[in-house]
Amino acid sequence: MKSLFKTVALITMFSVVTRVVGFLFRIYLSRVVGAEALGIYQVAFSIFMVLMTIIASGLPLIISRMTSSFSVSKERKKESSLVSTALIFALSLSIILCLIVLAFRNLFSSMFTDERCLQILIIMLPSLVFSAVYSVFRGAMWGKDNYFALCASELYEQIVRILICVILIGSSIDVIANAFNVAWSLNIACLLSMLLVIILYFFYGGKLSRPSKNIFKPLIKQSAPITGIRVAGSFIQPLVAIILPAKLMSIGYTSAQAMTLYGVAVGMTLPLLFVPTTIIGSLSTALIPDMSKAVAQNDKMHIENRIRSSISFSLIISSLFIPAYLAMGELAGIFLYDNVMSGTLLQSASFVLLPLGLTNITSSLLNSLGYEVKSFKNFIFGTIVMFIAIWFLPSLVGINAFIWGLGASYLVTGILNLIMLKKKTGIKLNLLKTVAMLIIIILPSAALSGFVVGICDHFLPLFFTLALGGVISVVSFLLLCAVFGLIDIKTFIVKANNFAKGLKKKKAKRA
Repeated sequence: MKSLFKTVALITMFSVVTRVVGFLFRIYLSRVVGAEALGIYQVAFSIFMVLMTIIASGLPLIISRMTSSFSVSKERKKESSLVSTALIFALSLSIILCLIVLAFRNLFSSMFTDERCLQILIIMLPSLVFSAVYSVFRGAMWGKDNYFALCASELYEQIVRILICVILIGSSIDVIANAFNVAWSLNIACLLSMLLVIILYFFYGGKLSRPSKNIFKPLIKQSAPITGIRVAGSFIQPLVAIILPAKLMSIGYTSAQAMTLYGVAVGMTLPLLFVPTTIIGSLSTALIPDMSKAVAQNDKMHIENRIRSSISFSLIISSLFIPAYLAMGELAGIFLYDNVMSGTLLQSASFVLLPLGLTNITSSLLNSLGYEVKSFKNFIFGTIVMFIAIWFLPSLVGINAFIWGLGASYLVTGILNLIMLKKKTGIKLNLLKTVAMLIIIILPSAALSGFVVGICDHFLPLFFTLALGGVISVVSFLLLCAVFGLIDIKTFIVKANNFAKGLKKKKAKRA
């Protein structure tokens, strides 16, 4: 099997570049397209993403897992039959969804306050079909460990979409027409990405065989719970957007104040809170085929080692950001958003990172081992806890009810996932000691960083103050982790050097 370290490093590198490009693209859209056109597009896009989630969430993950299993058992015909079966299902589902939107356009129109939103949604429908094909071939390459092709295709889609969007917007005179141009750019980008992934699939030796009924049933059965989680998750934010402001208004806030608090919490604080998931998500992506092969080979030792190392890695990565958020939350809010409240909420929410990281990685492990239904049930329990907190706590803690609810939700889900992992694998994790040591390390690291930032804030520009504080926070945290034996810096340096040497060799061969 390929080195997990190299795989995570590769995926993380591409993920960071892709997200940065996407972030810059959003800034461009907000300035060029205009608030009204962008708002119309975003409303239509929110409904489109629910449809996209149905098609492209659980299916590629299960395809990757089944492909890995067939690869281990060297059942090449089943591999190619899986792709053909999944293609027929994904295409059929995407076409059905498109027809539903067209047939019930009056119903969808009633969801929008502006009729142009429906027009944009209809324009984007071909993207569902293109993405259905894309997700199938993407899942197949994922299961074959073709991570470079997988990551490159995602970055390619982002870059192509930006270029096409810039060209279309540049040729438009009407501001509102820009919203339609953004939608058309999505169609073209999805089409070109689909074609690229098909080419890569066959380039790496992929084939198509006759579809199989024996593969169809497990494919649907295993992908349905994961799709259910993602679809349910796509509905959670709209529900929170309705309930939380209403509860804030019930305790005396005006409508404008309630919406402002909600906007700060969701639009400014949450994006920073989810930064560590970029790295954890890379690990999750690499784990699916890796664990699937171990399950197919009945390699219990490998499974246990992966579970232990993955959970420890995720907890350490999540904790790495906590000292910086505690020490510099307010200054980060001012620097990024010119909003102190967002930074204050970030400080309050910093310890949510621990259960957040735990839930992310344990959910991926359960999915890798084939326990999607159990993972879905745990997710539902955690979501119920969050809504209970949002309903009852605003009268006591205001907008922090959202933060507390989020933390409680991830904590409950993470604990239930751990119980399930222990029950299904018999592994003993003893995480309480690790978590306690991480908290002990976080506190002095945050104090040191806060002390330095407090001094530098008086005579250094804000950017350099934050940069220096971040470096001190990270270095002090890693050093303390090494002292307490949570990480082995020497091993990490050796792996990093080997990874760099491997890249140099590949460049030399290409040259």
